[in-house]
Amino acid sequence: MCQFCHQHGEGKKWYLKAENYAEDLLSDLRRSKYIEHFFRDPQRLKDRIGLLDRLNRMPSFVQAVIKPAITSRMKKMHHGQVLPIEDVEEIFGFVNSVVRLPCICRKASLGTEERYCYGLSMVPAEHSRLKGIVEAIDADYLNGPDTAGLETVPKGNALDQFKSLEKKGLFHSVWTFMTPFIGGICNCDRDCMAMKATVMKGLPVMFRAEYIAKVQPELCNGCRNCIRSCQFGAINFSLAREKVSINHELCYGCGICRSHCMNDAINLSDRRTVQTAANIW
Repeated sequence: MCQFCHQHGEGKKWYLKAENYAEDLLSDLRRSKYIEHFFRDPQRLKDRIGLLDRLNRMPSFVQAVIKPAITSRMKKMHHGQVLPIEDVEEIFGFVNSVVRLPCICRKASLGTEERYCYGLSMVPAEHSRLKGIVEAIDADYLNGPDTAGLETVPKGNALDQFKSLEKKGLFHSVWTFMTPFIGGICNCDRDCMAMKATVMKGLPVMFRAEYIAKVQPELCNGCRNCIRSCQFGAINFSLAREKVSINHELCYGCGICRSHCMNDAINLSDRRTVQTAANIW
């Protein structure tokens, strides 16, 4: 299990514990202010990526000190973990409302509104403090011409939307706002600021799933759809064998490759069962 499961899940998957979504956690004024500040200024996220570029040009010994310190702070304030569609469905089983909202990362990186983020609440949406906090923010990307406000989505419809986004190559990640409070699930790709920071800039703020992908070679027909869908560059193709293989040191266990496989040749296994990946988060 990852460190978050030990710290916030009593040894079980921490994001499947209902208390980590509890509205009571939003009574903390610091957390409410943090959420408000987070959504108010998308440009701030883009600026931080620029600062990472500057950090990556510094001597390696400087990076070795600063990067772990930033990651440690993000674990306490705002971090994410990848999860497969089965765990998304299990989360939808115990939360009481799902609200779709524009993605702050896409606004920062692309300047467009893309509704890839879903806020979660243990109470009906009309009583949700999280929804109220976000609605009260005077932010262009939340109140622009293409928005219809924050959309309350039936959980079954939300799950269908997640599956549709998965077919388009987006993977799912769960996010905290002052850990351990979990405010929502996002659908990510390389336009995601957390993805840029973690995979492209070498600063982990989004961590691997509790799972790892495995290929059943006897079922693989070498179509390579999985390679095209993998956001993490974790899948290789052998022309001699006409089969794919997965680099477990790079795999984030999102399961997107599995949903694009023509022959059901890929499955997810517990990360702890794969020695080369068991301690890589």
